Amino acid sequence: AIERSNCFHVKGDDAPCTASSTPYMIAFGLIEIVFSQIPDFDQIWWLSIVAAVMSFTYSSIGLGLGVAKTIGNGRIRGSLTGISVGTVTELDKVWRSFQALGAIAFAYSYSMILIEIQDTVRSPPSERKTIKKATAMSVAVTTFFYMLCGCFGYSAFGDLSPGNLLTGFGFYNPYWLLDIANVAIVVHLVGAYQVFSQPLFAFIEKTLVNWFPNSPFIAAEISIPVPGCRPFRLSLFRLVWRSIFVVITTVISMLMPFFNDVVGFLGALGFWPLTVYFPVEMYIKQRRIPKWGMKWICMQTLSAVCLIITVVAAVGSVAGVITDLKIYKPFWITK
Repeated sequence: AIERSNCFHVKGDDAPCTASSTPYMIAFGLIEIVFSQIPDFDQIWWLSIVAAVMSFTYSSIGLGLGVAKTIGNGRIRGSLTGISVGTVTELDKVWRSFQALGAIAFAYSYSMILIEIQDTVRSPPSERKTIKKATAMSVAVTTFFYMLCGCFGYSAFGDLSPGNLLTGFGFYNPYWLLDIANVAIVVHLVGAYQVFSQPLFAFIEKTLVNWFPNSPFIAAEISIPVPGCRPFRLSLFRLVWRSIFVVITTVISMLMPFFNDVVGFLGALGFWPLTVYFPVEMYIKQRRIPKWGMKWICMQTLSAVCLIITVVAAVGSVAGVITDLKIYKPFWITK
């Protein structure tokens, strides 16, 4: 997006500026291979601060540009019913609506790493009180920003709204501000990849260490002196398996670099089981809520509705991926 932004700045908004995503994905994968070797990466205290600053940076820029574009237009484009039939077919509108549900669900997928976050919280006060307050604040702020970005983005472009305000080139200027926003996205995603991967890394490694406690390849660590820092603990198993994992995810990303469709699909897969079903069932079990009571019925209804949302979002996202695959050349450029 940064490469294309600078191309448009030099050659004009209508220039055929294309860029191959493949080299950048390979570079991203190489960076993640290096970072994945850092033990306890999720315990780095300043990581969340950097992520928050980056998130506020690109969200604020996107919101500001959307507001400025709306004011510049002198009117609000679009309608309460969404993109018009005619701009897209009725079937496409249905698929896109389903896909949008998955994208919204993905915004709240932090629940899968909530236990890992709580594990790093200091006490007193108790971790439960701190994480409850932090969750309420984060959901409120996230919803506020995403609603504003989505609504002002749609009001700025209407039926021609790009899938991503910052990388879809609804905005072309000021190009340097777009570049800052996209750099912030890159920095955020580099850390986010590791944070989301840490629970999986920990689960696989702890399980295999328990299975093969005497294996020098799996359980042993090599201490490497680092001047001015504590020794770096290198595990051959961690080096091999985490590198393979990053390579596999990188190749999959290169095969299907459809951001909105893939985000919608991942959001759909993780939303109901991890964000709704298990928390609801654990709450019912913990509070001993009697079956068929009003509270039990309400919570089960909530879970059922979210299951339906998950199913339709997954279907819509798969339909989007299939459509994209028809016009995409693997390992070259996105459409």
